[in-house]
Amino acid sequence: MQRRTLLKALIAFGSTPPLAAQVAPRSQASKMRTKKIPSSGEALPVIGLGTWQSFDVPHEGRVTLEAVLREFVALGGSVIDSSPMYGRSEEVAGDLIAKLGVREKLFVATKVWTTGSAAGIAQMAASENKLKAKRLDLLQVHNLQDLETHIETLQAWKAAGRVRYIGITHYTQSAFDAVAKVMRAYPVDFLQINYSIGERAAESVLLPLAKERGIAVIVNRPFAGGELFRRLRSQPLPAWAGEVGCASWAQLMLKFVLSHPAVTCAIPATSRIEHLRDNMAAGIGAMPDEEMRANIAALVS
Repeated sequence: MQRRTLLKALIAFGSTPPLAAQVAPRSQASKMRTKKIPSSGEALPVIGLGTWQSFDVPHEGRVTLEAVLREFVALGGSVIDSSPMYGRSEEVAGDLIAKLGVREKLFVATKVWTTGSAAGIAQMAASENKLKAKRLDLLQVHNLQDLETHIETLQAWKAAGRVRYIGITHYTQSAFDAVAKVMRAYPVDFLQINYSIGERAAESVLLPLAKERGIAVIVNRPFAGGELFRRLRSQPLPAWAGEVGCASWAQLMLKFVLSHPAVTCAIPATSRIEHLRDNMAAGIGAMPDEEMRANIAALVS
């Protein structure tokens, strides 16, 4: 609701064109920016799709999500991220991926979120079934839950070709010291962490460490859980945002995240096709330089 209100307010203020004008035509989908996974060199589109809350819907709610996923792929998206923690999200995503026949176009990521080796293996196998993926692209230890146990399983699965990449996740600053220790101790391919112009703590240690150790970074909470839209509601989009092709606050916030050299991909979650299109437009065109990044950050601070 806050994001819809903000978009309408900006349009009324005269600081941004109608939403349709913000979105690149589908013919330009190939222009979505990509960044490479350091451990392999494989390129990923910089805007992905989270599924927390947004894909945890009853059967009748799937029609809208089917359109969202179809549009996501058409606009050049690839990374879709889920977790057993997210209720029905894995099952819903898997069913829609199969229905649309887009598995080969997607980079499917999920997590293990339990304790004990046997329970972890059972949960990961269940995720494979729900997501209808014989081989997952990325498996992550969710919030470092029973890390030492699961990382051993993930390494074995990767060696056996059952998963392509392994990683760790968290979403709170209080865990950053523990996350850094894991990054130094284990050869993980991915780190998923919270980062935005409202939550910049990852800039001090985690993002430089990821760059140093060749770890790809997926950003969750790129809008700080919606808090940024509430804080920016009364502010018109600055005119200089047009210099990097931004026509909405969402695009400017995402481009701030994506312009950090350590960040590989951001995964804003949405169940609304107009928000998806708005987000995807942030992956096209120029990115902020250091001076503009400082200007963007100043708007929030």
